[in-house]
Amino acid sequence: MADPHDHSTDDYVRGEMDVHEHQHSFELFVNMTKWGSLVISVGLVFLIVLTSTKLGFITAVVSSVVVAGLGWVMLKKKPDTGH
Repeated sequence: MADPHDHSTDDYVRGEMDVHEHQHSFELFVNMTKWGSLVISVGLVFLIVLTSTKLGFITAVVSSVVVAGLGWVMLKKKPDTGH
């Protein structure tokens, strides 16, 4: 009968598997979430300023561009610190 504590047949051995695909998938997920939330925020700012205020279309566009610019500056990839 198989011993449930026999770890000699485990598929995963810590430090011996190639995890590059997992790392790239995680980076893709983080980037899509980050930039997707910025797109949604810019769209919401545009629609809220356009429909909830009497400031007009140009003000809605300008405020959306400002939010997009600030978001891009805050969300762009920072240089690696070398850790």
